Amino acid sequence: MKKADGMDLDHRLTPLLDRIYGPDDLKKLSRDQLPALSQELRDEIVRVCSVGGLHLASSLGATDLIVALHYVLNSPRDRILFDVGHQAYAHKMLTGRRDQMATVKKEGGLSGFTKVSESEHDAITVGHASTSLANALGMAMARDALGQDYKVAAVIGDGSLTGGMALAALNTIGDLRRKMLIVLNDNEMSISENVGAINKFMRGLQVQKWFQEGEGAGKKAVQSLSKPLADFMSRAKSSTRHFFDPASVNPFAMMGVRYVGPVDGHNVQELVWLMERLVDLDGPTILHVVTRKGKGLSYAEADPIYWHGPGKFDPDTGDFKASNAYSWSAAFGDAVTELAKRDPRTFVITPAMREGSGLVGYSKVHPHRYLDVGIAEDVAVTTAAGMALQGLRPIVAIYSTFLQRAYDQVLHDVAIENLNVTFAIDRAGIVGADGSTHNGVFDLSYLRSIPNVRIGLPKDANELRGMLKYAQEHAGPFAIRYPRGNTARVPEGTWPELEWGTWERVKDGSDAVILAGGKALEYAQAAAGDLPGVGVVNARFVKPLDLNMLRELAGSARTIITVEDNTLVGGFGSAVLEALNSMGLSVPVRTLGIPDEFQDHATTESVHARAGIDAQAIRTVLAELGVDVPLGV
Repeated sequence: MKKADGMDLDHRLTPLLDRIYGPDDLKKLSRDQLPALSQELRDEIVRVCSVGGLHLASSLGATDLIVALHYVLNSPRDRILFDVGHQAYAHKMLTGRRDQMATVKKEGGLSGFTKVSESEHDAITVGHASTSLANALGMAMARDALGQDYKVAAVIGDGSLTGGMALAALNTIGDLRRKMLIVLNDNEMSISENVGAINKFMRGLQVQKWFQEGEGAGKKAVQSLSKPLADFMSRAKSSTRHFFDPASVNPFAMMGVRYVGPVDGHNVQELVWLMERLVDLDGPTILHVVTRKGKGLSYAEADPIYWHGPGKFDPDTGDFKASNAYSWSAAFGDAVTELAKRDPRTFVITPAMREGSGLVGYSKVHPHRYLDVGIAEDVAVTTAAGMALQGLRPIVAIYSTFLQRAYDQVLHDVAIENLNVTFAIDRAGIVGADGSTHNGVFDLSYLRSIPNVRIGLPKDANELRGMLKYAQEHAGPFAIRYPRGNTARVPEGTWPELEWGTWERVKDGSDAVILAGGKALEYAQAAAGDLPGVGVVNARFVKPLDLNMLRELAGSARTIITVEDNTLVGGFGSAVLEALNSMGLSVPVRTLGIPDEFQDHATTESVHARAGIDAQAIRTVLAELGVDVPLGV
């Protein structure tokens, strides 16, 4: 029995996995041993994920195809790319990181995704969807330009194919026809259920009439690839998987990409047999594998949405302790569900984040005023623009990190014409364990640069409701950002009146005044405590600023401290300095925020402390400014 950061790893249960320290060790196994290895990997993934907060169901579903890829290819020389990267736990274990799996998403430990700086076996650093195919194309082009001969394989889920970037890359891949293998991992899921025409097409492939009538046409179509592939048709059909005529109804073939499948994504031996032949074919090939998210774990297979990233659970029974906490996402979902009852023009759009954004209830209550566009953030924003042009009041519910992908649409399609679109920006600020790819610390800066966009930072669910109500009743685009985490529940029907652009005095003081909004306000209040002379202002609006109060503070306070859960570059502190300069006012200002560097995964509190914006850091600054701060407080 081995202890690894509080997690028991009983290696008696994993005799094959115990022999693998890298891909070369995997190749020493016989093909007959691969199914057992896949099961050992799944068992290990369940134990690793039972501590909570890790990506379980997706990793279980991708295990067999990962084993096959590493058995056939020679990583790190051959490049294996994972779209999003959250499904790559088996990849990490097979590439020498098994004994570090207990550190996934912990400070100083492994990333929850693939990361170039973590391992030579990680081909790309990733966390957002739909990027793998463009990366794979670039690597294939680099290989050919440099006269090298390594292989390139990209694993992309059917959910990621709803992203325009993936489809645009496929278009170019089909045109250039560089040698690469694309493994299409089809499990009908991203985090929520997949939506759209592409998802319907994937389902349609599995019920084509020709499959019911026989294998002749498909066998003839693959004769040109290789005789063994054609012979495999009979075996594939008998195991309920098939090939089909690429020239019939297949959009991939029409784009110039060879298509093979669908095949059983959990038959690791047949996957190996196929991949060995496909990786050497000229041009790009899609291998369509059908997998089951949560494979091998009955309760995860039954509810893959919950078990995508569950909390702590008993790996034997699936029992878990439900949280009674009220999240910011739930607060938004409850508020917008009520708001839509008040205003029939309200329409909510999400890019594949129904559960994460707290919209399950809304989607059931208002199914005809709800749209999930899939992993297509730009489409979400521009669809909202079209709705606004025709009289609706759309709300785009989106994570801060994903709104980055739609900056041009916010500027070009919404802001120029001052359209009535509200952006409900979840996970704003440091998000903790998901790390640098998911931290939402840039939205204040990039949104502040766009004319007409107004920005609010509610301190609680009450202010969130007030800001949503105000935005739906006034003209123009509004952005309301709130953090990952929990807030206090408010009674149904609570709709406070707020005047956009007004701040709130929380505590009086003239030696130093701390300006903070949202999550940072909690730190400001804790730092000020009962210190005499230290004031606190709820700077709940960043655009516009409350210039009247700022002018008063500049005339009465010895020092102003700004605190924000956003990058210091172009953020709230910059806005305050710009405003003071514009008004010709001079007062010492200290700006605290996220430094101009990417923040690795750790707890939110740890990152905030490291960045110098938590209560203790603020107190340290107060002491430096001459405020009498008691020692040890």
